[in-house]
Amino acid sequence: MCCSVAFARSLGLALLPLALCCILANLLLLFPMGAITYIQQDRLANYIWYFGGLGGGGLMMLVPAVVFITLGKCSCCWNESLMMCGSVLAAVVGLVGSSYCFVISGFTLVQGPQCFTSYGWSYPFADQKGRYLLQPETWSRCLQPLHIVEWNVTLLCVLLGLAVLEFIICLLQLGSGLVNAVCRPCCYKQEYSLNA
Repeated sequence: MCCSVAFARSLGLALLPLALCCILANLLLLFPMGAITYIQQDRLANYIWYFGGLGGGGLMMLVPAVVFITLGKCSCCWNESLMMCGSVLAAVVGLVGSSYCFVISGFTLVQGPQCFTSYGWSYPFADQKGRYLLQPETWSRCLQPLHIVEWNVTLLCVLLGLAVLEFIICLLQLGSGLVNAVCRPCCYKQEYSLNA
């Protein structure tokens, strides 16, 4: 059991910086190139307001991170099983959060940024279904904010990568927690019956 608790704690420690990076990336999406005028004028992509990085990959991910890190040692086998069940539930919350971050970041990436073009403010890449990502020569359509396509693509790809890492970490703990929650009491019962 000590190994599974130490494993969970290490996973929790790995989740903390990932969650903080998701929060930071989402906040940077709100302020293209550090300017606050676009958020004041409501000139950001629609999906950015769903806060995939801030809510899903960030705040929701703090729940499993804190639970994994604070797993304590118990002397009773049933308390250990309940503790692992709690970590399983926290891992499920993490899986939901990282999935939400991934999906929202993906939708935002496919939609493309809202920017000022020669036709006014619009989503010039929305009808391309993400093909603009492979055609950087078309990115110059966006005149304002300057380099908004590069800004969004970079930060959204970072969010996608972080969400995948968070998902893998929570999936590892889900598997470890289930094995320990289900098998641990069974192992104790077998030990007691063999010793009797």
